[in-house]
Amino acid sequence: MTTSDKHNGVRLVRVDADHRGQRLDNFLAGQLKGVPRAAVYKMIRTGQVRINGGRAKPASRLEQGDEVRIPPARTRESHAAPVSASVRQRLRETILYEDRDLLVINKPAGMAVHAGSGLPWGLIEALRQDRPGEYLELAHRLDRETSGCLLLARNGAALGHLTGQFRDGTVRKHYLCLLDGRLPEDLVEVDAPLSRTDVEFRGPMEVQEDGKQARTRFRLLQRYRDCSYVEAELLTGRTHQIRAHARHLGMPLAGDAKYSSREAVKRWRSRGLGRLFLHAHRLVVNALSGEPMEFDAPLPEPLREVLNRLEQ
Repeated sequence: MTTSDKHNGVRLVRVDADHRGQRLDNFLAGQLKGVPRAAVYKMIRTGQVRINGGRAKPASRLEQGDEVRIPPARTRESHAAPVSASVRQRLRETILYEDRDLLVINKPAGMAVHAGSGLPWGLIEALRQDRPGEYLELAHRLDRETSGCLLLARNGAALGHLTGQFRDGTVRKHYLCLLDGRLPEDLVEVDAPLSRTDVEFRGPMEVQEDGKQARTRFRLLQRYRDCSYVEAELLTGRTHQIRAHARHLGMPLAGDAKYSSREAVKRWRSRGLGRLFLHAHRLVVNALSGEPMEFDAPLPEPLREVLNRLEQ
């Protein structure tokens, strides 16, 4: 249900069951089609958008019955950027699992999950163009540079169920990564709070005492001469958590242009690594029935080739 104030153009939108559990920024993207993501974030940051009269954050989760205040906004004149048939076909080939509630994609590295920050489209826009009229919402996110398991909801009940699990920390999330350094022990757990260094949502995450709790477990898979192939398990779900904790250990992820030096990135490129070595290879969630479901995505061949060269 939507009401409006004719004098200032503000809308008050009541959240229905289909949008229960959705992030505020994603909800607004659907309500303000054509408005740049940067403008949406500015509305939230400056308090123009409110939930039940109170200020909120982009990652705030909505509940059924919440009232969202949405200010007027200037949209782009053009329609959503078309996504090529080749990209849409490529995404079809990355489907790991699908049923009436879930869609699991093996997200390619280099593809953002949604439009914004100068990008005319992302994975979610491409899928919606490929499946017009279908309900598709992101249940969580992966960084643009990260590949691997990405869950999408196919109805409102599934969205609320999945996002609730991510919010409560009951989803088991495992990543494969290459640390630029030798892990001193076979199992290292980092418990270090994180917060952003830039209020504009663009800066890196850093360990700070007043940050949000963040825990990552690094398990050694293979130790090489100057690096370590590990599985990282997220025990919490902060932005860039693995990348920030790896740097905190003094071993940033190989190929990480945001959390390591230019010299290090250049060195890894000379060794055949042209991307961030971070891959979401396993997710374990509960279906609506309560039954555990496990999804696995194999390590991409370019990353496998890097490991093969390290063996030589």
